[in-house]
Amino acid sequence: MRQPRLASVIERRLLVNYRVDPEVAARLLPDRLRPQLVRGHAVAGICLLRLGGVRPTWAPEAFGLRSENAAHRIAVEWDGPDGVETGVYIPRRDTASLLNTWAGGRIFPGEHGRADFDVAETPDRLRVALTTRDGGTRVDVTVEPADELRGSELFADLAEASRFFQSGAKGFSATGSGRHLDGMRLHTDAWHVEAGRVRAAASSFFDDPDRFPPGTATLDCALVMRDVPAQWLPLPSMASGHGAAHAA
Repeated sequence: MRQPRLASVIERRLLVNYRVDPEVAARLLPDRLRPQLVRGHAVAGICLLRLGGVRPTWAPEAFGLRSENAAHRIAVEWDGPDGVETGVYIPRRDTASLLNTWAGGRIFPGEHGRADFDVAETPDRLRVALTTRDGGTRVDVTVEPADELRGSELFADLAEASRFFQSGAKGFSATGSGRHLDGMRLHTDAWHVEAGRVRAAASSFFDDPDRFPPGTATLDCALVMRDVPAQWLPLPSMASGHGAAHAA
């Protein structure tokens, strides 16, 4: 079955970013991928995404659906036919939508687990928390808006951070079979991010000392995207080798 292009509005996309020891990050990747380094660090994080108006590009907007979603990500690079390519590896995707759970990996790329979300949003503060139904992953993040990016050791300023994440539009996610990675590319002509100030962040993924020994994953910065029209374009799957499977 040919997978459709999806249209949507990114109502809110919160990127909570960590700088990670490159050797530790490499252990979490499939064979073909390697960490993309910034100032000597690997870059990983959590994408907390509310989508509205999700539908095949040929469908009227009235048929669009809305959902809360989360993806744990590691910035990666790999050798493509025309040179080095960049994107993100996604060991785990989760969603509050039963439809997304069923359709992910079938109708469109990206297998999803189920999660329960708790979101509180005001002009001055954004809190997103989630617990996966399998109990394996918990996230609780509170971010406030900021005029500029401060305190990041990865990026000199907001413009540099924006360019980095815009260039990582290709995402390859783990699948239950372990034999291949599902691929999808984010496309928008209205890319725009704003700086956030993290007030609190807890993640069972990044706080796990077995996965990230103490000192190997440090909270770095947060970025927020709002009300951006976007399309999600299927990519050919990638052989995964014997690397990491779904995060636990």
